[in-house]
Amino acid sequence: MKKIIVCFLLIVNTICFGQSSYSGTLGEYPITLVTYHYSDGVSLAYYSYNKYDTPITINGNLKGRELTLYEKKSKNQVIATLTFSNFEIDDTVIRGKWVNTKTKKELNIYLKKDFDINYGDDLEWDTKELLQSKSTKKHYFKTIISKKKRQFYGRVIGVKVFEKRTDRLIQKINLDCQLFGIDNVSVDDYNFDGIQDFSVFEASYTGPNTSSIYILKEPKSENYFVSDFSGTSLEFNSKEKLIYEHNQCCGGSRHTNATYKVIDNKMVLIERKCIEYDKEKEDYVNVKCE
Repeated sequence: MKKIIVCFLLIVNTICFGQSSYSGTLGEYPITLVTYHYSDGVSLAYYSYNKYDTPITINGNLKGRELTLYEKKSKNQVIATLTFSNFEIDDTVIRGKWVNTKTKKELNIYLKKDFDINYGDDLEWDTKELLQSKSTKKHYFKTIISKKKRQFYGRVIGVKVFEKRTDRLIQKINLDCQLFGIDNVSVDDYNFDGIQDFSVFEASYTGPNTSSIYILKEPKSENYFVSDFSGTSLEFNSKEKLIYEHNQCCGGSRHTNATYKVIDNKMVLIERKCIEYDKEKEDYVNVKCE
């Protein structure tokens, strides 16, 4: 989700090219690759082996016509590189190599572009399904995206839930959310019941404020349901089983912080505090929440 927000905040200064989805093979293994490139050379990407359906983050960079992506075991340990020479964003076919950094084993990559998700007032297209970078142990997700003319960005109009390894469609959920950055889906245990849920980035507002739609897993079925959870820039503390909300307004001069607990899949307010910048004291002071 942070990547989505970063792209939105930097869009004035850095051109964010559209997303591209490819399918093909890495060695003999069928894969899906999703990329997102910035004009400064930063490339965000992930790929998934179609047999397993667990996306792997491979962020990297595009320098000239060489795209290099890094597969990492941890934040600092690169276990493989994916390199595409003579790469162009508009290419319909791309070829590259996957190289194991330890053993130097090489596998050829051959991919065909399935579609682009670009921006602009004159573009229009019907629904496209984009694999997301986050998944649960049993399920992976594809957002359904549509775009109308005179609408600069596309909209996320739904999400599909699939079973890993079988690709069986579990559920389709209709939504209406903003589309920014490479990924709209996050995974966490939002109601603290020990079961993985997922959320879809909904909107970005003035300043750093954002919202998401929180979709909870039904304990006794494969399905999910859209929760009543709502609020600005929510953070979930699984250790304390509390939800924290932070709302900033008025150029950062006023902040509202709230704490909630979860009862019967409902957010129950425990405490709300508000502070406002006092010019005379040159510091923030407690004020009554409106």
